[in-house]
Order: sequence, then structure tokens, then C-alpha cells
Amino acid sequence: MKSLLDLTGQAALVSGASSGIGAATAIMLAELGARVAIGYHHNQSGAEETRDRIVAAGGTAVAILADVSHAAGVKSLVDDATGQLGPIDILVNNAGSLIKRLTLHEMTDEHLDAVYALNVKSAVLAAQAVAPSMIERKRGAIVNVVSIAGHNGGGPGAGAYASAKAALTCYTKSMAKELAPHGVRVNAVAPGVIATPFHDTFSTPEMLKAFVSAIPLGRLGTPEECASVIAFLVSPAASYVLGETIDINGGQLMR
Repeated sequence: MKSLLDLTGQAALVSGASSGIGAATAIMLAELGARVAIGYHHNQSGAEETRDRIVAAGGTAVAILADVSHAAGVKSLVDDATGQLGPIDILVNNAGSLIKRLTLHEMTDEHLDAVYALNVKSAVLAAQAVAPSMIERKRGAIVNVVSIAGHNGGGPGAGAYASAKAALTCYTKSMAKELAPHGVRVNAVAPGVIATPFHDTFSTPEMLKAFVSAIPLGRLGTPEECASVIAFLVSPAASYVLGETIDINGGQLMR
């Protein structure tokens, strides 16, 4: 029987794919047969390493530089990916960052704008850019990568990031309702504490120890454990799953 996870012949665009969850997702989608565009901004070497790993395994991948915190950058990324791989069948909006931990007292207008632009606006504009082609072809899958922070408010100084992820979680449902009649499915995943460069940058060893103590499985998650859920959501195996946010957190938050 043909695998329900088979993505052969499909073109996928993964933003923020130079490391962590994005890179693991790009590799997994390629392993399932998709042609993959790896969006990146700062980490060129990581993006190229991910691309080369896919190509060495016999897959097709391209690395594309773009700053998706701006509308022009989103358009450039989508246009470039489409030009090299064809119309996008799968969009994974993984680009995002806490940027910096700031308390309410320390919060600035500029920080709020930057966090929302990168974590919310980029995903909405990317979905807007790929949707017309998906609607025309009556098929497509979009996954927004949100966060456990969007459910529980996040850790110290993560209020802007947490609220941005909550906003994208809600927008996922709106996108799903709007695009479903056209054969396009939209869902989200909400990772918990995953062993990625994100926590190398924003979390101290003491913070990570405290996080792990609250996880029933007693360990951090891996990027691959997130990638496998994303792969499921964009595959035919999830053909009747719509508007959902799947938690990937080892039991840290059960809803």
C-alpha cells in the first residue's frame, strides 16, 4: 500500500530552516519525497549544510536568503522558491524568535513591532503569498510553528513572544476556515522545550533544568520529534485534520 506520508512530487517551503526544528523538517520532508526550499536569514552555513545533506541523500533542495520580518522579504522568498521548485504545495512557517527577553517594565514599541513582525506577520504574509496557487490547484498544506509559550505565557521576559505565538495560533484557525473550501489545509504545532539553538541563546542551564523538572518525560524534546508531527500534518495521512494545534511538549502542558 502506498505510504500515506508520501510527498513525492510536491514542492515544500520551510522558513527558518537553517537549524533546529526548521532544518529537521526540511530534511524529513525531503526524505518523504518533497523538493524543499530552505529559507534562512543569518545562518547561511547552516542552511547550506542542510541543503547539502538533502542533496547528498538524493533529494532536491535549495537554500534561499530572505528576511521574512518584512513584506518584501516574504515575497522574495516565495517567488524564489516557486521559480526554482515550482508552485508551493507545502508551506511550513517556522521562522520566529524571542529576539530578547524583556520584562513588561523594559518593553519598547520597537521590540513589540519586531517580535510581531517576525513571529506573526511573516507567517500571515507567506500564507497569503502561496494561497492563490494552492486555491487554483485545489490542494495545499500549511503548518504554522507556534509554541507552548502561546498557551502558558512563556518564561521570564517572554511576554511579547508568547503573545505573538498565541496570535498565530488563533490566526491558524482563521486561515483554516477560509482556505478549507478550496482544498487547502492549515494547522499548527506548538513545541515545548526542544533542544535547539533557541535555548542555547535565550535560556540558562538553570532555566533548562527547571523546565525539564516540569516535563513528565523528564527530558528535552528533539527537532526530529517536531519534524515528524509537521510531516504528518502536511501529508495525506492528515487529510481530515484542520485548524488544529498539536502540542509537542513531553506532557509539560496537557490541555
